[in-house]
Amino acid sequence: MAKRSVSFRRRHPTLVRSVVLLIVFGAAVAMGLAYGAWALVCRGGQCPPVEALGDYTPRQTSKLYAADGRFIAELGIERRTLIKLDEIPETVKQAFVITEDKRFYRHAGIDWRRVVGALVRDVLAGSWDEGFSTITMQLARNVFPERISREKTLVRKIKEAKVARGIEAKYSKEKILELYMNQISLGNGAHGVETASQRYFGKSVRDLNIAEAATLAALPKAPERYNPRKHPDRAIQRRNTVIELMRRNGAISDADASGAKAFPLQLADKTDAGDTAPYFVEWIRQQLDAQFGRQLYEQGLRVYTTLDLDMQLAAERALERQLKRIEGGSYGRFSNESYERYIARSLADGGAAQNSPYLQGAFVALDPRNGAVRAMVGGRDFYDSKFNRATQARRQPGSAFKPIVYATAVQNGRSPSYMVDDAPLEVPQGGGKPWAPRNYDGRFGGLMTMRHGLYDSRNLVAIRVGMELGEQTVINEARNFGISTPIPPYPSIFIGSADVYPLEMIAAYGPFANQGIRAAPGAILRVENARQEVLWQQTPSRSQVLSPEEAWIMVDMMKDVVRRGTASGSVWGAGFRLPAGGKTGTTNDGTDVWFIGYTADLVAGLWIGFDRPRKIMNDAQGGRLAAPAWTSFMSEVYRRKPASPDWPRPPSLIIREIDASTGLLQTPYCPRESIRSEFFIPGTEPARECDRHLGYMSPEFGDTLGLEPPPGYGQPVVPPVRGPARPDTIRSPTDSVRIQRTP
Repeated sequence: MAKRSVSFRRRHPTLVRSVVLLIVFGAAVAMGLAYGAWALVCRGGQCPPVEALGDYTPRQTSKLYAADGRFIAELGIERRTLIKLDEIPETVKQAFVITEDKRFYRHAGIDWRRVVGALVRDVLAGSWDEGFSTITMQLARNVFPERISREKTLVRKIKEAKVARGIEAKYSKEKILELYMNQISLGNGAHGVETASQRYFGKSVRDLNIAEAATLAALPKAPERYNPRKHPDRAIQRRNTVIELMRRNGAISDADASGAKAFPLQLADKTDAGDTAPYFVEWIRQQLDAQFGRQLYEQGLRVYTTLDLDMQLAAERALERQLKRIEGGSYGRFSNESYERYIARSLADGGAAQNSPYLQGAFVALDPRNGAVRAMVGGRDFYDSKFNRATQARRQPGSAFKPIVYATAVQNGRSPSYMVDDAPLEVPQGGGKPWAPRNYDGRFGGLMTMRHGLYDSRNLVAIRVGMELGEQTVINEARNFGISTPIPPYPSIFIGSADVYPLEMIAAYGPFANQGIRAAPGAILRVENARQEVLWQQTPSRSQVLSPEEAWIMVDMMKDVVRRGTASGSVWGAGFRLPAGGKTGTTNDGTDVWFIGYTADLVAGLWIGFDRPRKIMNDAQGGRLAAPAWTSFMSEVYRRKPASPDWPRPPSLIIREIDASTGLLQTPYCPRESIRSEFFIPGTEPARECDRHLGYMSPEFGDTLGLEPPPGYGQPVVPPVRGPARPDTIRSPTDSVRIQRTP
């Protein structure tokens, strides 16, 4: 064979010399091109100055905390919490180094052995997909993304390598590794090992075991592909590969490797992982963004909020449980698409719908004494629909608006015993058919007290009271209660036809619970910078909407809603017996259902409906569909906190025994079942005795009390008259508006 080679060279000396020269020339050209590329790739300031790393501080997220100091979430372009290298366990450092750059401590920024192997594979594949990035090269492109793109080109690789060499020449391996561990993207919105540890495992990186460390080290290769929340099976497979690499490189023993591979994937729940109350967090972010701008996303602010995490979780559970019960047929046939079917269909179709077609809800709880928002649920699935129905949706409140009408009436001198006719009514409309409102059940109850009209949610009573007061009077009162949405001056507003924001409607019940004082809803206590200096602190806004006497009267009337009215079966009948008031709400055709209720220290309310209004189901009422979720929430809350006290009755109020069928003072002739104890603000109590129930002298039975005599049968026994004779109309205590009596 050697003789043949010599013979070939002797026979073809020119060809051999030409091939050798060509190879040498090609190598020289390649080296020249490489040198030129190396020398020119950073010309004109195209490469970032490595000196910037000396003062470089990665952008830090602002952190939100609950009222008790517990962590809620992070706000920022990149969610990151910095940690010193000496605080990171050796196991975690070894997992990353062995997986990403096992010769990290032996090269000067470029691992030439990997370069050669990667170039060979790239030439054979005809692409630049095979990577040879070291930890230092990864750091360079992560710290300077504006100067070093992520395009898979040879120029980018050369630029990355040159910057990495500069970094290695100027900084220690420890500094480089610390920056890398705080900078690397690890999926799920987490940047850096500390934030990733908190979001995946709910604990500091200092406390990770081998399996958890390997799970994090598996992520830089493809953060989304190996995301343990989205793809747990892939994550475990990749984690076990990392564990095996650690074993082969002597970082862990065989026994430790076997135990780590068998360790189950245990991810933190949403609360521990900082993934709770997403609608509340986004609402806070919008407010902070308007005030602090980029500072919010880069300077690591500490935001202390009013959120109560236990109440938040209770609200989420209560709302979702009730929505599932409705969809599951517990209240009758539900013919619309359920949330679970929608999710299954969207996964099969490969994407979510633009508008969520399933049943939605919103829930808000707040402290009426200071307006502090304790819980907020803006929808069923934030990641499917980020639209916050608690703060952004405008929906008709229906009968939930009526307490504002009755509060206006009480403020204008009407008492709970004020008589109103629940009878058919037609209201002329310009050039069209008259408006003829009806009650939900289609029936009419005749003359009844204002108290009865409220707890039984009689539409005609609320409309007549509102028309006596005037549309603008009620609109002005609604503004005092915090309603900011447009309210047109039409009689239909008295039964809740004007759209409202659920947050504002629920907060409007605060003055009832707080002795007439309205505290504007708020959620931020204070904002501090990284040095714990207070940058901003919220001052609660308060105003007197009702007098203590007026507020107490309204509370007493609204207590009847939950004790014997439209919500009695879902609240009082369901076992919630703490002093509480509230009101149901239902709109036309059952498209929206509400319940808002309160105790002395907590107001909570919810709305249920579809994003695009349509009928929820047959017999959709706030008392049936919404109130059970309120009861579930309040019951859970008060299992953990002291029972709220009853409201103290203002000493100026007076009590009178009245006949509920006339609203007048009772007489000995009034049937016992008609007699009620009623509370009055001085000056609004009835001045005359009942003149409907009269006794008569019967030849057979003598004095017959409380009965109307047959025609021509005996003489009436008239009680002593202590006031003027009753007119044919009922007069308001404060104005000349008259309501025609029915026979």
